[in-house]
Amino acid sequence: MGIRILINVARFVVTYVVATVAVFFFMRAIPGDPAQIALGVNATPELLAKTRAEFGTDRPLIVQYFDWALGLPFGDFGTSYVTRQDISPLIVDRVQVSLILVILAMIVALAIAVPFGTYAAVKHRNPSGIVISGISQLGVAIPNFLAGILLVVVFAVSLGWLPANGWTPPGVDFADFLARVILPVLALASVQGAILTRYVRSAVMEVMSEDYLRTARSKGLSKMQALVKHGLRNASIPVLTVTSVQLAALIIGAVVIERVFVIPGLGSMLLDAVGNRDLLTVQSVVMVLVAITLIINLVVDVLYTILDPRIRKGAS
Repeated sequence: MGIRILINVARFVVTYVVATVAVFFFMRAIPGDPAQIALGVNATPELLAKTRAEFGTDRPLIVQYFDWALGLPFGDFGTSYVTRQDISPLIVDRVQVSLILVILAMIVALAIAVPFGTYAAVKHRNPSGIVISGISQLGVAIPNFLAGILLVVVFAVSLGWLPANGWTPPGVDFADFLARVILPVLALASVQGAILTRYVRSAVMEVMSEDYLRTARSKGLSKMQALVKHGLRNASIPVLTVTSVQLAALIIGAVVIERVFVIPGLGSMLLDAVGNRDLLTVQSVVMVLVAITLIINLVVDVLYTILDPRIRKGAS
């Protein structure tokens, strides 16, 4: 098992390095001179040369790449071309907001998916199970931003129960934080919960047809008792894999949701940097999103190795 985990870590490192190369050189392929964009079209050649030297864009690309990439593991993202501010503290502040949003949304999505997906599998021939399957199929078809707009219209505009936008850190005013985080979390979790419900249903139905579950029932256990005692762990293995993919999708979906609800997270920072053509900030934020996704996949691979005895035996 240890060898398997080391292989996963090595794969993570290689993928991370390839991602830094791809992000850096893709951003450099975009037309436009950062110094020209920062100073405007009327800048003199002397001022342009001085600004390029300040930005470091007058150096060879390979030198620029290593200067940027080697600073990433230490939290050094460079200085913004537009605001001339250090990017690192801005990203640290914004990533906390995005992670709170994503983690809460995934907890809510799993809280929806596991019981309803299991129930829909056990009652797949009953009307109640069919209704849950139909609702989950409808939820899959709704984009996150549309769910967010609908929630705002109903609960903020029509009923006035919750604020429509804004963000309050939990350490400042926890009650206001909860009030403002409910709608964006529900907007993210409703769609992901519907997707995960269908995967949980499929995984549980597959487990229910296995011989060991029939053997457990022949020993006197009810269908639900046999499933809880012997089946859910095996059903969790494919669900865990899908959860990692959906968690990455949540991170991407949060980019749009943060704009809809005016939340100062990484998504808003990325969209603002794109609008201002702040290329260094864009590539740094994109790399942080990529790194978070890779870390999630690494953790899931390790958990997959721990949960699945077939992988442990194969590795040993």
